[in-house]
Amino acid sequence: MKIFVTGAAGFIGFSLTKSLLKKNHQVYSIDNMDNYYSLKLKTARIQILKKDKNFHFKRVDLANKKKLEKYLKNKEFDIIFHFAAQAGVRYSKERPDKYIKSNLIGFSNLLSSLKNKNFKIMFYSSSSSVYGDSKIFPLRENAILKPKNLYAKTKIKNEKEANKFAKTFGKKIIGLRFFTVYGEWGRPDMLIIKMLTSMTKKKYFELNNSGDHYRDFTYINDVVSILIKLINKKKFNYKVYNICSSRPIFIKKAVQQFKLLTGYNLVKNIKKNKLDVYKTYGDNRKIIKLVNVKKFTNFNKGLKNTINWYKKTGYKFF
Repeated sequence: MKIFVTGAAGFIGFSLTKSLLKKNHQVYSIDNMDNYYSLKLKTARIQILKKDKNFHFKRVDLANKKKLEKYLKNKEFDIIFHFAAQAGVRYSKERPDKYIKSNLIGFSNLLSSLKNKNFKIMFYSSSSSVYGDSKIFPLRENAILKPKNLYAKTKIKNEKEANKFAKTFGKKIIGLRFFTVYGEWGRPDMLIIKMLTSMTKKKYFELNNSGDHYRDFTYINDVVSILIKLINKKKFNYKVYNICSSRPIFIKKAVQQFKLLTGYNLVKNIKKNKLDVYKTYGDNRKIIKLVNVKKFTNFNKGLKNTINWYKKTGYKFF
C-alpha cells in the first residue's frame, strides 16, 4: 500500500514508519524538522528510514499551505497517518504561537489539502491531555473533556474539525488519544529519556510534584502493533479511540525502578507544575475489541529496553 505519514522524524511517526517499511509498504512522509527537541535525534531517525528504498521524504511545514498543496498535488495514498504537531504540555505556556501554527493552522491546512483525495482512511494523533484532571477512572472516550493547557485545547479543536470534515466530505477519519508513549527512540522531553540524559550528564533530575502523580505508560512497540492492525480494519464504531495500556504507574515507583536499574540517584524534588494533570488512566476496551490486542508490555520490561537502547545508542543524540 501507499501510506502517507506526517511527522516521520517524530517518535511515533518514526517508529510506525520503520515497521511499515519492514512490511514492504511504500511510505511517503513530510516533517518540518522543528527544533523543539534534539535535531540530531530527528535527523538520525530520518537517516535510518532513508536506508529503505520504499521511503520517500520531503521537508515540508504543514503551516505552509502553498508548499503542502504543491507536494500533495499529484499524489494519492491508501492510508494516512497524521502525527506532525507541536508536542509538549509545559512548552505551550512558553511558545503558544507554535501550537497555534502547527496544531491548528497546520491541521486545518492538511485537511483542506486532502478534501479531493481518495484515501481509504486517515488516522490522526490526539492526546490523553484532552481529559484534563478527572476523578472518574478509567477515562472513557465519551468522558467530559476538561483541558488544562493550550496543547490539550488544540487537540480538542482538531477532533472537532476532523469530525466536521469527515461528515462534510464523506471521509473516514479516526482520532487516536495516545497516553504517555515511551520506549526506544523516545522524546527527550518526557520522563524516562529526561532521566537518562540527566544521568549521562551527571546532573540532578528535577522530579515534578515529588513524583506524586500517575501516568498510563504505553510502550512504543504496543502502539505500533495497534497502528499496523488498524490499517486492515474496515469498520470503526467510534470516531476516537484511547491508545493506552490501562495500567497507570505511580511516578515515585517508576523513578525508584529507574534507580534500581541504573544506580542513578541524583533526583531533586520540586513543586507541581500547574499545567500537568495528576493522573492519566485510560479505558482501552474499545481499541482492544477493535484490533484484538492480546496483551500490553509490562512497564519494567519496557523500561529496561529503553535504558539498554539509550546506553548503546541514544546517548549520542542528547
